[in-house]
Amino acid sequence: MAGTSGGAPSIYPTVLYADAKAAIRQLTEGLGFTELSLYESEDGTVMHAELVQGNGAVMIGSKGRGGVFDGAMKSAGPAGVYVVVDDVDAHHRRAVEHGVEILMPPTDQDYGSRDYMARDAEGNIWSFGTYAPAIGG
Repeated sequence: MAGTSGGAPSIYPTVLYADAKAAIRQLTEGLGFTELSLYESEDGTVMHAELVQGNGAVMIGSKGRGGVFDGAMKSAGPAGVYVVVDDVDAHHRRAVEHGVEILMPPTDQDYGSRDYMARDAEGNIWSFGTYAPAIGG
């Protein structure tokens, strides 16, 4: 398939935060992501971070860091990201234990998935579920 290399994802949602360090803590501690990389400026601004969950990843950065992407995202609203997890109920319990705001508890969907929905500290919506559509052929 064009655009893939070694099984790496070819799409990476990118979310900017006013407090990227706090977001990284919430995403790793409360929502089970693993920090893959973190690049900071001399003053501690998060220039770029990569967090992984399963075989996917999200890129995180600080708002106000400058550059073309930061300028383009300046007026952007919250993002919504869907993440596939094996055990929705265990994942949900972890989020609750860490004080993550839950918008929808684990719910069986008509299309066969079990999902829940959460809002992070800066208003981004994170959905976690078992639905994993096959891509490609």
